Amino acid sequence: MARTSIPALYEKYENGDPLTMLTAYDAPIARLVDRGGVDMVLVGDSAGDNHLGYDDTLPVTLDEALSNTAAVDRAVEEAMVVADMPFLSYGASLETSVENAGRFLKEAGADAVKLETAPRGETTIDIVSRLTELGVPVVGHIGLTPQRMRQLGGGYVQGRGDGSSATVEALVDTATRLADAGAFAIVLEAVTEATGKEVTEAVDVPTIGIGAGRYVDGQVLVVTDLLGLSEESYGFSKAYADLGSAVEEAVAAYVDDVSNGSFPASEHVFDPVDGVE
Repeated sequence: MARTSIPALYEKYENGDPLTMLTAYDAPIARLVDRGGVDMVLVGDSAGDNHLGYDDTLPVTLDEALSNTAAVDRAVEEAMVVADMPFLSYGASLETSVENAGRFLKEAGADAVKLETAPRGETTIDIVSRLTELGVPVVGHIGLTPQRMRQLGGGYVQGRGDGSSATVEALVDTATRLADAGAFAIVLEAVTEATGKEVTEAVDVPTIGIGAGRYVDGQVLVVTDLLGLSEESYGFSKAYADLGSAVEEAVAAYVDDVSNGSFPASEHVFDPVDGVE
């Protein structure tokens, strides 16, 4: 079966059907996420602190992101695979940005790439325009952009217009320009609900919210948050399972079985020796 296409997404969007996106970073989880029926799988640079053991997203390398995307690509059959371009894999020059984006499609099997954009970020908007001209589908990303966390000084909600929070006007303008440059969807992260609503009303492309409220066209969550595998919880997220506890209990049971000799039993060995259980 063919993967979800941009026209298929737009058919849902135009019908008013909410779009769904989840992150995945490896084949086993990606396979399950895909079977669950999401429209899009995001191979996020959130792999940094949710998969690779880094403190945040900044250390994620281009090679790591490509490897994660290729693993997801091999497992996903129906959802659109969107790859995050990691910190400084784009922006240094237009030529390098285009070449790196192309690698996600040509080498890793992604269907689209996602780029974070600072408020009125001219450089990224120009890159989006060139990529879409060349046939590389692009998802924009505004609001709280984790790759700029050092500059912002923390995870400040955007759209409040005070201190490290951009104004609603700046975010609406950025979203409009990204859509005009060719972005086929825009992720809104950690913005006020009013900001999510205004941006959604201002653009003619789907908006996908993560902590962006109820007036957007779709939602995205980090899969480890959804599954209850994260070390910390976020107010805008929701855990739909507690797999962290389940995994700990399973490992503890395994350790007990090995320690007391009940594993492996005869059914777990090849050609068991007579008289040995």
